Amino acid sequence: MKKVSTVRFGSIEVEDEKIVHFAQGIPAFEDEHEFVIIPYDEESPYVFLQSLATPDLAFLMTVPYLFFKDYEFEIDDATEQQLALKSPEDVIVYTLLTVPQGRIEDMTANLMAPVIINQRTMAAKQLVLEKSSYTTKHRLFEKKAEGAGDAGKEAR
Repeated sequence: MKKVSTVRFGSIEVEDEKIVHFAQGIPAFEDEHEFVIIPYDEESPYVFLQSLATPDLAFLMTVPYLFFKDYEFEIDDATEQQLALKSPEDVIVYTLLTVPQGRIEDMTANLMAPVIINQRTMAAKQLVLEKSSYTTKHRLFEKKAEGAGDAGKEAR
């Protein structure tokens, strides 16, 4: 059991087998190697990837298939070996989310660089997809049409 101080969650205790290990860190956070996944709440599709080394570093994530039913990509052989993936059941996939100016309705998912975790070993990697049509900013929710509430008003 490891005691960790966080800004968002206060002081928490993390079981060793729940620690997610990123051997190379995360792109732009290469010095961050240990994290824990904390559910937003029991009913939410969102989780936080909380750093164990940096109290104020937590990424919001979700399982992309909940929002993007057709999302698919291949895990390259090197990543399979690095994460010791032996079967599809080992794999859990998350995508990092961005909430621009705190507006939930404008939330986007980074489908170009999914987070791959071996649930059996807790080894993880953010895999940057090469030659992909995905981007770092796929909207989770459709944008509402501007002026949709004004449709019944006539011009004067």
